[in-house]
Amino acid sequence: MALGVGLRYGALALAALLLSACGFQLQGRVPLPQALAVTWIDTDDTQSDFVVDLKRALRASGATLAERRDQATAVLWIERDELAERVLSVSGRNIPREFELTYTVRLTVERKGEALIPSEQFAVSRDQSFTEEQLLAKEREQEMLRAALARDLVGVVMRRLSSLP
Repeated sequence: MALGVGLRYGALALAALLLSACGFQLQGRVPLPQALAVTWIDTDDTQSDFVVDLKRALRASGATLAERRDQATAVLWIERDELAERVLSVSGRNIPREFELTYTVRLTVERKGEALIPSEQFAVSRDQSFTEEQLLAKEREQEMLRAALARDLVGVVMRRLSSLP
């Protein structure tokens, strides 16, 4: 019986060792460079899904959001933050059946006037089907999809930010 317990603990220890060796990290926490320790986010829309989720992700990764631009070690300027919808297919009655939603951001990251990321664009997209009978449900689905795209885009941007020197 003691041998079985020892094997379980050994297997658990081995699993923990393998997870730590492969670079496993808890989702939402991305190690950021010291240059982003105190970050100012410069944007026209402070309440967009992307900006709200980006602020949350920066805080979770240990960054402090500056109260004023002159307090920041880095400035993250969001030049573009938009969601676009494109019709992919229509029915025989010319009613849209499938859409593509694309969330796009363009941003620049500067530290003391030096561009760490010169104007770079990031985009994620997903398809959504549409039926007239489920109009209200589809509107809610589109809201949820927009929020999910923003979260996905924040993940892409955070990985890019973590690669900075």
